[in-house]
Amino acid sequence: MPKKRLMSGMRPTGKLHIGHYLGALGNWKKLQDEYDCFYSIVDWHALTTGYRQTEEIPDNIREMLLDWLSCGINPDKSTIYVQSHIPQIAELHLLLSMIVPTAWLERVPTYKDQLQELLKQRMAQKVHIPDKEGSDSTLIDQADFLNKSGEYIQQHSLREEAAKRSEMEYLATYGFLGYPLLQTADILAVKGEVVPVGQDQLPHLELAREIVRRFHFIFKKNLFPEPESLLSEAPFVPGIDGRKMSKSYSNGIFISDPPEEIQKKVKQTITDPQKIHKGDPGRPEICNIFFYHRFFSPEPLVSETEKNCKNGSLGCVECKKNLSNSLISKLAPIREARETLSKDPNRITKILKDGAEKARITAQKTLTEAKRSMRLLPL
Repeated sequence: MPKKRLMSGMRPTGKLHIGHYLGALGNWKKLQDEYDCFYSIVDWHALTTGYRQTEEIPDNIREMLLDWLSCGINPDKSTIYVQSHIPQIAELHLLLSMIVPTAWLERVPTYKDQLQELLKQRMAQKVHIPDKEGSDSTLIDQADFLNKSGEYIQQHSLREEAAKRSEMEYLATYGFLGYPLLQTADILAVKGEVVPVGQDQLPHLELAREIVRRFHFIFKKNLFPEPESLLSEAPFVPGIDGRKMSKSYSNGIFISDPPEEIQKKVKQTITDPQKIHKGDPGRPEICNIFFYHRFFSPEPLVSETEKNCKNGSLGCVECKKNLSNSLISKLAPIREARETLSKDPNRITKILKDGAEKARITAQKTLTEAKRSMRLLPL
């Protein structure tokens, strides 16, 4: 019995941290044995919010791929490719855009939430509205700016200017509005049947299912599978400052960090604020260090740490040393594999080339079927 087709991807943001490892890569590695996996480095998606900062994308692709491979994503088991190397995805995205109502995209929670954030920021500020010649400007309240949407916001350049002032100018682009549709094209191009997602991504997958149903209804042909969600139990991974681990917060412990960097970051990690002295009883359930222990330390050490933290016989300095040793030990094989791979750029190039060829064949077949369903004349 053939395996179900699974599709997933990541935006190329550079080196990955242990939050990515716990939230995605560890799961991806296991899924390779259960599904026919297509894993995409979605560089077009990186343009939706970062189209002014593209100079880092090539290096980010390489760094992220090294992390994937060193964590066990196997090109012999999975198809690994860069999104922009598959032009059929872009053409399918264009075809799908002809039948998807704009309102479907505008109701996606991610878009609505970020739009509300923009409007909230503008509420307490004044907005400069240039006149038609652009020589003068009028200073108005944000509420007035919103009320006069017909006069101002419908002028795209003014809306973009307002967004730009809040460093959210991407909200005025089709790319940001339409990225859930591009995600749908990513999935449908390879006829993905299963998509691993977190709870916050479920609305995007439901949109993909709606688009599939609409395509089938309009063109009277069942071409695409309705992709099913594979809910991942990705934990909230705190950074060393207690906030969610994120590259933008500079609070991450990276998969590729050398031992001395891991030790440095672990020392800086926030612990239970009520445990000031070694003898103070701690609360491991709220401690970031204990969170990491649960995933990276052997079970006997986890149990011992919990017990001794609660009774006050374990101090934070010693606890952090133990965690550093566990992290260094756990990540050592990954780091070593990464160093070996980084010395063989030809292998990296070949992996992406082979993956792109396989993905293009699959996507071209899908695209041809879609165009026939839409009664577009072949060449």
